[in-house]
Amino acid sequence: MNVNVVKLNQYRQGDYAPGAALWLQLLWYFLGAPLVRSYWLPVSGLKVLLLRMFGATIGTGVRIKPGVRVKFPWRLTVGDHVWIGEDAWFDNLAPITIGDHVCISQAVYLCTGNHDWTSQYFDLKIAPITIEAGAWVAARSVIGPGVTVGQGAILALGSTTGRSLLPMLIYAGSPATAIKSRVMTAQNSFVPVVAT
Repeated sequence: MNVNVVKLNQYRQGDYAPGAALWLQLLWYFLGAPLVRSYWLPVSGLKVLLLRMFGATIGTGVRIKPGVRVKFPWRLTVGDHVWIGEDAWFDNLAPITIGDHVCISQAVYLCTGNHDWTSQYFDLKIAPITIEAGAWVAARSVIGPGVTVGQGAILALGSTTGRSLLPMLIYAGSPATAIKSRVMTAQNSFVPVVAT
């Protein structure tokens, strides 16, 4: 047997703990999480209420679509007027903090845990994720542990990042790189078409 291979039977999670009593974890797993994820419960207000009941801090005007997964609501902070798209997954072994007016699009994966690939024992490593006000994480994007998405930054469709993103820049690719600045206008330039 090669001594330099991973030994998963000796896996170490260090001082990590789920952060809630076992009864609360089980109640969340069997009742809360299925209701928040449910397509049969399409009302955002009820999902927000459930998340708050299980310890999440959530602001006003938050919209939560069906299919959303939250590992531990007691490690989730969401600001005001946040949109969370279908099938987004908050894998929050460590805290996830989302600022005001953030859009988390469909099937986004926020991952706060990783493993030390240099260790034979595959040690667990966790770090929080922060998404600052006005940012947009586009559909099917992935954000890794310890990342801060700066105010107003955009992570484009299907992009992946394991490092922090600067404010008001648009990032794309895997790994994501800055492609241009995000320029906002004060007025809506949309002109409606009037039928004659």
